[in-house]
Amino acid sequence: MKLLRHIPFLKEVLRYSLTAFGGPQGHIGMMLRSFVEKRKDITEEELMDFLSFCQMLPGPSSSQTVALIGYKRGGIKLGVLTLLVWILPAATIMSLLSFSIKYIDAEFLHNNVFQFVQPMAVGCIVYAALRAMKISIKGKVGIIIMLLGTLTTVFVRSPLIFPIAVLAGGTITNFTNNEFPAHDTSKFKIHWKRLGWFVAIFIVAGILSETARLQGWHNARAFNLFENFYRFGSIVFGGGHALIPMMYDQFIHHANEVYGAALLSKEDLLTGVGLVHAIPGPVFSLCSYIGGMCMDSNPVNQVLGCFIGTIGVFLPGALILFFLFPLYQNLKQYRVIFRALEGVHAVIIGILWGSAIVLFREMTFEYVNILVILSTTLTLYFTKIPAPFIVLFWLFLGILF
Repeated sequence: MKLLRHIPFLKEVLRYSLTAFGGPQGHIGMMLRSFVEKRKDITEEELMDFLSFCQMLPGPSSSQTVALIGYKRGGIKLGVLTLLVWILPAATIMSLLSFSIKYIDAEFLHNNVFQFVQPMAVGCIVYAALRAMKISIKGKVGIIIMLLGTLTTVFVRSPLIFPIAVLAGGTITNFTNNEFPAHDTSKFKIHWKRLGWFVAIFIVAGILSETARLQGWHNARAFNLFENFYRFGSIVFGGGHALIPMMYDQFIHHANEVYGAALLSKEDLLTGVGLVHAIPGPVFSLCSYIGGMCMDSNPVNQVLGCFIGTIGVFLPGALILFFLFPLYQNLKQYRVIFRALEGVHAVIIGILWGSAIVLFREMTFEYVNILVILSTTLTLYFTKIPAPFIVLFWLFLGILF
């Protein structure tokens, strides 16, 4: 019965998952509209806190943020269910695309149907950055840190730069912020079992993968793929884009050396990368497609590959998240962590501005793109039009023109 009262929230998560274009940074603007303004599940301050925390973790940051919104409402069970509802549409779409890739004109989808999606996503990022600045930038130090975060995002292309920049921003405000937080002296329980599951799965997956390869098990590839995707999800920083070079090296370069043939072609990998940017939901759903393409010997194996890719890459981030977040909430009452948050939030806003600039540079300079960015930003900022309607509007115009 407790779950029934959360059904309206889960419906909103599903609507959000079907219209959240633009990658992790683009999703933030829609989170603001859906879960802060519309439903008031969390405050803007809490959303910024969740975003800051998830940027310091490996795994899919936007997915982890959505899961935390559910966790805040109804504990770990609702957090897990929220994550599943968020992942399922994109994972299903990308799995189906792995079966029908031969019949898809990816260039037509990108240049026609989804032609306004990228500038719309930039508009969502600008809106999120503007809203966040009103809450989190409190003085000159915050502005300087935000600008440094922006410049770092624009000019440094390493995925590790995000957690490093977040830690640097928090260090700076430890010397400039003199506030003292309230301190709760009640005993805090650390859930070591969640960390234990993460470590145990990592070790067991590695042992089974290597044993299956050396002994030539008939289903060895399934074990190998799960280990690969679980490892990716455990160590990747910087969002789904950082997965691409990892998968290229593992499934094309390394597979050629070990098996004498790549598990998928470079062209199929790049097509999947293009398609995942044209659908709503997490960029990590690319692994659903890659898993299917790597096990396309028959339909049953291909479905298994899609499932392995999805579970393998999302599971470690969820286990790390639900272990560390309660610990993080407790640590925030300590002066060092409390004072660091001002700088951490400023860095996140800088990353938002930097992401908007990077995406804008990747687009062809056309006045129509600038018009889409401005109109999306202004519509989100000054009206109450639901984000899904804005997305559908630009998709409709893309089909027409």
